Formats: sequence, structure tokens, C-alpha cells
Amino acid sequence: MTKMGKDYYKVLGVAKGATDDEIKKAYRKMALKYHPDKNKSKGAEEKFKEIAEAYEVLSDKKKKNIYDKYGEEGLKGGGGAPHGEQGGENFSSWTFHGDPNATFTSFFGNSNPFDMFFNVGGMGGQQNTRFNFAGGQPEAMDIDDDFGFGGGFPGPGSHQTRSNSQRKRQDPPVHHDLRVTLEDVFRGCTKKMKINRRVMNEDGRTTRTEDKILEINVKPGWKEGTKITFPKEGDQGPKRTPADIVFTLKDIPHSVFNRDGSNLVYKAKIPLRDALVGTSLKVPTIEGRTITVPCKEVIKPNSRKRVTSEGLPYPKQPSRRGDLLITFDIVFPDHLPSTTKEILSDCLPSP
Repeated sequence: MTKMGKDYYKVLGVAKGATDDEIKKAYRKMALKYHPDKNKSKGAEEKFKEIAEAYEVLSDKKKKNIYDKYGEEGLKGGGGAPHGEQGGENFSSWTFHGDPNATFTSFFGNSNPFDMFFNVGGMGGQQNTRFNFAGGQPEAMDIDDDFGFGGGFPGPGSHQTRSNSQRKRQDPPVHHDLRVTLEDVFRGCTKKMKINRRVMNEDGRTTRTEDKILEINVKPGWKEGTKITFPKEGDQGPKRTPADIVFTLKDIPHSVFNRDGSNLVYKAKIPLRDALVGTSLKVPTIEGRTITVPCKEVIKPNSRKRVTSEGLPYPKQPSRRGDLLITFDIVFPDHLPSTTKEILSDCLPSP
């Protein structure tokens, strides 16, 4: 008899006789391509519905056998499949439930493809001390030319064994800078970082967004580049281990000092006269004091003077401190009167 109605194989873009895996892969690709959240073109929504209907038929052995023999009309009871025929098992007419989103959710475990694949809470990114942590790619995700996703997502009713690549794995670490002042490093401090992440609901499948405060105790003397790790504090999700959140210590530029390990570097600006005849410098310290540093020797452009134990604490021995290193910016006059030049010529030694 002549088969009438929709060609479900053509809708999914597979040949008759396609395997279950080929049908699942075709549905995955087509459903993501025509999902209304991605595809706003005319007719995409109706196509999305047709794809769901085709998959509901071809992924079910009973429905598929009836359809292969009698077409859509026979499947839906209007074209003459003998009532009860299907290998001796009872089979009544079938009607598509009409909700393509229900098919999509049943297949993927989530109704939102963007949330499912990226899981970033609105793709917000970092804003000062508030972060949205992207948890990485979903399990067993491959790259697909049309939508960007493929891989081994089992369809409804599938009980296939997951391969090694599909087993639960941890997302890669999420890195952020922890910016501190030199005063923070000198004294030690506590930083509270507010993060925004996804956590699992009790159903074990869906997630919700929540805020959490991570407290970081910055120890005196910590060096720039020190890493602080919060294990498994990233986004949660089905069949995934949350990422570690890693903060890396970064110095905020200081208006007075530069940092050299546990030493502090201070640049003193002095006139040429003081560099030649000597002077006493008033030098600030990191804790707010001012110290007097005598300079009796001739100060050359590359000279450096060391004041011990006025730097930052050593990270492994915080009771001890590095040094304060004084460098010099010698200010030369733009011009000299001729009499001054004569005096200098008489007084200064020849090379």
C-alpha cells in the first residue's frame, strides 16, 4: 500500500535503516540548530517541532516499525495499520504530544541549551570582587559544525554504558587576581571575595544561582604570585566535579615604594650639590614613620643605600624583615654662572 504523510527520516536528515546512535546524533544536531533560543529565522519554530515529532517516532522501536510499514497515517490510526499489529503486541494509534520542548528536555536533561552547555549565570564575567565562574564544557561534548556541540548525550530511555571520556571529571581551575596594597602585605589582612555560582538542586539535575563569600587570610610578607586555592567552589552541574577557584596575589602599584621580593625600594630626589657634599635624607617607611638617613659620601647616579630591616616581612619568617633600598635621582642644574664654573674647575679633581 502507498505510504502517505511526513517523511520522518528526511526531517532528521538520515537514511532509512539508520542506527539508534545515528538517529540520536541527528536529533541532537538538528534540535540545537533550530532551537528557538538560537534560531530566530522564519519557520524555525515549526521545524523544531517537526524534528521533535520525528525523533519521538524513530527513537521508539514499536513506533518506528509501524511507521516503516504503514507511514504516518498508519501510525496515527488513519491509514490502515491493522489494529494490534506489531509483532504480536498490542499497539493503538499514536499522536504527537505537541510539545517539542518536552522532547528536548527529556533528551538533554535541560530545557535551555545555552545554560546547559555554558552554565555561566548570564555570561556575566568578572566585575571587581564579584565573579561569575564558567564551569567549562559539559561531559563528552564534541564540536559540531552547525551549532557547535555534539557528543555522547543519550536520548530518552537509553541505558547505554558511558565511556571513559563521559565519566565524571573536574572542570579546569578558574583563575582570578587578588589585588593587595603593600600595606596589606606588610600587616597581613583578610579579604572577602563575593562569588556568584551555580549549585545543584535536590533533584540532582537542575541548578540555581547563589552567592557565596570566600574569605582569604593574606599573611604578612606574602609574595606577588602567591596562589590561594578553594577546592571545588566553582559551578556545580550534573555529572561534573566543580572547578577549583584559584586567586593569585597581585600588588597594587604604590605611590612611594616599589617591591623587590621582601625589600622595598625608595627613590630619593636630591640636588647635585647634596650629591657632592653630602646630606641627611628624610625617608618614609611602610608603617608611616619617617627616618633620617645620613649620606656623607659622594652619591653617584647609580648609587644605592641600604637600611636594614625596614622592608616587608619574610613570608616564612614574618618576625624578620627585608631591607629598605634607597636609590637616587640626582637633579643637575640646567645652567651655571661662569664664576661658579671657574670655582668648580679649580676645586674639583681632574680625571
